[in-house]
Amino acid sequence: MLANCPKCGHSPLPFDQALPAACPACGVILAKLAQTMSATTGKNVKLPVHSNQHNLTKDQTLDEPSTFFRYLFHTPERIDSFTIWIHLALLFGFAVWGLTLIAQDYRTGEMGASFIHRPLLIFHEAGHVVFRLFGEWVSVLGGTLGQLIMPAILGCALLIKNRDPFGAAIGLWFVGVSLLDIAPYMYDALHPKLMLLSGTTGEDGGHDWIYLFSSMGLLQKAQVIAGLIHKLGALTVLLALAWGAGVLRIQHAVVPKP
Repeated sequence: MLANCPKCGHSPLPFDQALPAACPACGVILAKLAQTMSATTGKNVKLPVHSNQHNLTKDQTLDEPSTFFRYLFHTPERIDSFTIWIHLALLFGFAVWGLTLIAQDYRTGEMGASFIHRPLLIFHEAGHVVFRLFGEWVSVLGGTLGQLIMPAILGCALLIKNRDPFGAAIGLWFVGVSLLDIAPYMYDALHPKLMLLSGTTGEDGGHDWIYLFSSMGLLQKAQVIAGLIHKLGALTVLLALAWGAGVLRIQHAVVPKP
């Protein structure tokens, strides 16, 4: 069992170093690294095939942060450079798209004309229907919840069910973009100018955030809250891009060299 990471020197390492255990610092897959070391040095570097928490001594505990890390940066047993390059191209595209959306002025509702607004609007309207069971107030809020929860669910499914952290990072990107999309609607609540699906502005009724902010006594702070939501959305988009880049960096490190 490796005591220190041969790549970065980090210690301690997970007690169970069988696949898919990784170094918490640099993310290198320990079992694959051991195989490489064995082939290079001619010495057999053995790692435990299985560990049982009940067999650990008092000073040996399972590394929980490492388990969490393995979920966020999981590397499949087989991965090729072509897949890495495809994902890298996708990440670059989402980075350019995300930065373009962040740069749009939420105070003018500019994002409403973007392509991404249309699929998010479908989730928004579906949210009103789904949350109608919980009363009027929750039903109105349900539109916003719908366009946030749906990409979050898809991202979690990719991470937990499919063990696809890159796909989950893109799901988080959509959550961030949803927040960017919500900000103009919130900002418009104080002085309604945006055209709603009804063909009228919020002054004539049907504006979710006029209703919600008014019910909470926050209508006068609508524009301040909208600015904070826009910043949160921008931060989420950047975090998603950084996560995706980290996943690709770790996966690239374990791609078999020709």
